[in-house]
Amino acid sequence: MTERLVQLRAPGESREETGDRPAPEPGSDHVQPASRRVFIETYGCQMNINDTELMAGKLADRGYVQVEEPGRADVILINTCAVRENAEQRVRGRIGQLQQFRQENPDLVLGVTGCMAQRIGDRLVEEMDGVDLVAGPDAYRDIGERIDQIRFGGLERGQRLLELDGSERYEGMDAVREEGVTAWITVQRGCDHRCTFCIVPYVRGGEKNRDPSAVLSEAREAVERGYSEITLLGQTVNSYRWENWDFARLLRAVALVPGVRRVRFTSPHPNDVTERLVDVMAEEEAVCRQLHLPAQSGSDWMLKRMVRRYTVDEYLEKVRMLRDRIPDIALSTDMIVGFPGEREVDFRATLDLMREVRYDDAFLYRYSPREGTPATRFPEEDFVEDEVAQRRLEELIELHREIQRDIAENEVDRDVEVLVEEPARSDGDVLGKTERNKAVVFPGDEDLIGEYVSVRLTDTTGATFRGERTA
Repeated sequence: MTERLVQLRAPGESREETGDRPAPEPGSDHVQPASRRVFIETYGCQMNINDTELMAGKLADRGYVQVEEPGRADVILINTCAVRENAEQRVRGRIGQLQQFRQENPDLVLGVTGCMAQRIGDRLVEEMDGVDLVAGPDAYRDIGERIDQIRFGGLERGQRLLELDGSERYEGMDAVREEGVTAWITVQRGCDHRCTFCIVPYVRGGEKNRDPSAVLSEAREAVERGYSEITLLGQTVNSYRWENWDFARLLRAVALVPGVRRVRFTSPHPNDVTERLVDVMAEEEAVCRQLHLPAQSGSDWMLKRMVRRYTVDEYLEKVRMLRDRIPDIALSTDMIVGFPGEREVDFRATLDLMREVRYDDAFLYRYSPREGTPATRFPEEDFVEDEVAQRRLEELIELHREIQRDIAENEVDRDVEVLVEEPARSDGDVLGKTERNKAVVFPGDEDLIGEYVSVRLTDTTGATFRGERTA
């Protein structure tokens, strides 16, 4: 899980302009007497970042400006993830910490949004003091209105907006985009796959795809606002369908939008990696030579229990197809160890798959039970002991690091193009990503953020490269 402090700004607005000015009433030239400042903290995946941007847009319509510190806010929103238990525990702790700001601002409104809110929103309101609003992923269209009703209209605190809406695709809503160089565009919400370990279909509902004309319009608007890299988002993004549009057609159309220089997408499902999609990836210059391809396990037995709907051989056939058409493609994956029923032979099969594919990057997890998912109903004796699961995870991580380091060392001395994203942690350096999603740190200042820079890779830790500018 990634914690993000999201600073947002409206179209055409500079960083300096998002600070301490009063918020005007929408449609009015007059300063609004009531303070309208919102602090948004985002946990989890890229889709949550995009959802935060949608909520910020609705709040901006009502005159709210974003602030960087919760102590300066009249409204605090925590946009949450429910994929893993530790994410929810961190949010519970954060809710408690934020109550301190009521001492100076007793009218503060604190809301919890997103997947955790959808999963346990009723319990949050009942069990934790100071939660004024819980809103699930289909409730953002009215969130600004509900917040103002709580603040100014006498609506009681503890509001619950938790109905899933099969028709809500958030068309017609303007996003106030996150500070950064990538425009996140959601093309699909929800999921129909229902893997036995996954909570997403229960907190986001079934698959809902957006009209391609709306996606393309949003891509053009992102270019107008200065973004040249676009990432298309969906729970199983490449299963996208809209009338006679499939994901391959949508991807090509976005790649051909004037001003788009890079296109990525996440997260695809292996079953929907088709020849047609791979052709687009190989043919369109703007589509990055990088793909996240979640495997979850290297054992057919485990894949069946997970209801992944492919075998290891079928998965490997997709990998071969990708590398035949795009030889230098960078692949990443997700793997789960300790899933109920996992035997040592199954874990060893996962290690074998890691060795065969040799992923450039991997997100490796120990199974985390999610209440309400089918996997929690497996027989008790199927559950893997914590110490066994932890040992397997550590062994898997060690193997991945060895492979990643070997791949990275073979890339040293290459010349690459880096899109600069932010200042690096090391003084005097900036950090950016290559087309193949490799992180590179090299000397430079903040003026380079958003620029494409030619860099020679000079050294690597395995996960990150050092570089020097070549031009």
